[in-house]
Amino acid sequence: MPIVNKDSGTTIDEIADGIYRISTPVPPSEDLPPGFTFNQYLIVDDNPLLYHTGLRQMFPLTSQAIASVMPIDKLRYIGFSHVEADECGALNDFLKVAPQAVPLCGDIAAMVSVGDMADRPPRPMADGETIDLGRHKVTWIATPHLPHGWECGHLYEAETRTLFCGDLFSQPGADHPAVTESDILEPSEEMRKALDYYSHTSNCAALIDRLAGLKPELLACMHGAAWRGDGAALLRALGKELAS
Repeated sequence: MPIVNKDSGTTIDEIADGIYRISTPVPPSEDLPPGFTFNQYLIVDDNPLLYHTGLRQMFPLTSQAIASVMPIDKLRYIGFSHVEADECGALNDFLKVAPQAVPLCGDIAAMVSVGDMADRPPRPMADGETIDLGRHKVTWIATPHLPHGWECGHLYEAETRTLFCGDLFSQPGADHPAVTESDILEPSEEMRKALDYYSHTSNCAALIDRLAGLKPELLACMHGAAWRGDGAALLRALGKELAS
């Protein structure tokens, strides 16, 4: 994995055509003995998109990684799944250095939070709405409370069949490959059961089925490795675990 910052271990890898995974490891600690990773995803295109800003304190690392593949001031969209520090903590920092960029989020997030907290008005997306970035097209799938947050949703990129699945399949540990075909369900379930960060929404089965219906081939996880394979089958396996 190409390291862009030796002190932090931040890496950037192209995991699909024009899609880059930026990852910063956090060493083991008392709170998280195995360690952890924070991932952001960059789609390089006519209208480049950064998905997840990372924590505000990680802005220098994330921006350094972006600058290694494209001019940061060319960013057009700064997107995220839901309102949380690791999802959008550095949002305003990116808006300062990318004058043409706008926050990209679901319409609920725009209404309840982002319209107030962002330094620039957001571009809200309705459920099922698609934005053309150039070679890539991204669709917003609203998933209220899956895994958490009324405003939660996930972005799907059709050309590469990539589902940016946020906190679904979060894996502990600070040492992961950029992409894996190995099992990520078991470690992510161990973490979910230990920390209980899912909302237990009554609509879980329908929401999982909708995501599985996209038939993604790459799951771009926010924490841990991205995963390549039969995404529909893995999502349905997650659904069974959540229903048990």
